[in-house]
Amino acid sequence: MPEMKQFFDFDTYSPAEIAAKVESVGVTKARMPLLPMAMLGMLAGGFIGLGALYFTLVVSDASLGFAASRVLGGVVFSLGLILVVVGGAELFTGNNMLAMAWADGKISSREVMRNWVVVYVANAIGAVGLAAVVYWSGHATFNGGAVAQQYLKIAAAKTALPFAEAFFKGVLCNLLVCLGVWLCMAGRSVTDKVLAIIFPISAFVAAGFEHSVANMYFISLAIFLRDGVDATAGVNLATLNWSGFASNLVPVTLGNIVGGSALVALVYHFIYRRGLKS
Repeated sequence: MPEMKQFFDFDTYSPAEIAAKVESVGVTKARMPLLPMAMLGMLAGGFIGLGALYFTLVVSDASLGFAASRVLGGVVFSLGLILVVVGGAELFTGNNMLAMAWADGKISSREVMRNWVVVYVANAIGAVGLAAVVYWSGHATFNGGAVAQQYLKIAAAKTALPFAEAFFKGVLCNLLVCLGVWLCMAGRSVTDKVLAIIFPISAFVAAGFEHSVANMYFISLAIFLRDGVDATAGVNLATLNWSGFASNLVPVTLGNIVGGSALVALVYHFIYRRGLKS
């Protein structure tokens, strides 16, 4: 039964092999032509938005307990990174792993910055574009309007975060996201990759950490919804505007870069790439 043997194959890549793959993939990503890079970036922004949509649907159910709603919401949010990794897309937070190829001298600082800027902007277009489509679809009216209320509650909390708190939540978020990407590289099948994604991603979501691309979707959709929804049920909307959007994304993005580049990519570089050469 060769099909069953392949499906349940636990022969994963070793950490040293993962490091070599991450470095090789980083070179390819950094040198991708502009148009495919931008289009794949827009797809990734939309994919993460779909995961955020799924999460909001779950946590808008008041009958679920706190832990159950957070954990289940985190599991379904994993749809976003599954679509990115398996379907193929360029995600800014995952691309913070380019720091490994940069540290080994395989790509230049200019190539890293080109990728990050193009992908980040493209992610924003995809995420905000999906938010506009979801707004026009009337999806937020689900559950008697509870979905819309949940979007407003989530986004208002995000835009009210102090800079330092948003930064460190961004660090912890992308530590887990990039560990999820790292674990994906160990897999040889779609099943391996999906299982590798679910636990790190659901952990960061359940813990309430901050993901810059997800926040592009959450906050922009809440801004679209703000004037058409009765949001008086304990939600402070004072910071829910485009200024609040920017004030959240700046520290969260910086935190994501530190969490993914420094705490995952550079750490593993020193262990498995530089360490092997010494």
